[in-house]
Amino acid sequence: MFRTLLAVTVLALFALVVGLPLLLLAWISGTIGPFYPAAALGFRLALTLAGVRTRVDGRENIPAGACLYMANHTSAVDPIAVLISLPGRVAFLAKQELFRIPLLGWAMRKAGFIPVDRSSRELAAASAGLAVEQLQKGASMVIYPEGTRSPDGRLLPFKRGGFLMAIRAGRPVVPITITGAERVLPKGAKWLRAGEIRLQCHRPIDVSRYQEKDREKLLDQVREVIASGLPEELRQAELPGG
Repeated sequence: MFRTLLAVTVLALFALVVGLPLLLLAWISGTIGPFYPAAALGFRLALTLAGVRTRVDGRENIPAGACLYMANHTSAVDPIAVLISLPGRVAFLAKQELFRIPLLGWAMRKAGFIPVDRSSRELAAASAGLAVEQLQKGASMVIYPEGTRSPDGRLLPFKRGGFLMAIRAGRPVVPITITGAERVLPKGAKWLRAGEIRLQCHRPIDVSRYQEKDREKLLDQVREVIASGLPEELRQAELPGG
């Protein structure tokens, strides 16, 4: 608990002293500028103070150009670990509520983050269309094909929408297996626990041989690769009553 309070306090001070001026500068200039790397630095500092380490294996598998990262999702700390660990700038599809925060919402849009409204299939499809445009323009993105956090670290069933998006964008898919985050900050927990979050970047998958009707095959391939990096007991969600 003490480590979490220290990390939150330092992050708040960092945001006030460094983040806010850079955010205002970005708003005045109309570009995200140095705000993104500063935010990554602040998050890295906070995790270090909380006793959380991040480790990336397979960094050599990340292609030079834009790609679509697909990762398993077990903790609210996953996006932070991804943001501070992957090279260059990455954008996420995020809950639309976050974009209503003054200045921060504007900065997220400028950084290429896309709000997702799941209240209807049409709005969700519109968000996916924006993500395809971002990828085709050369911006890397991160999605969680499970669609929600796993409550216990077990890999949940994948949703198909992200794979249709990948095929339409035509960019390589880089599967990422995240382990350890479910212990650092389990779903529903309030305090960070010291530990290591490991990101295993697998070889990129060329989607050019897939057509939209083949999205289930792409889904199965990505799921198999992500699962290969998990302990045996976490590779499949426990079925109700099982």
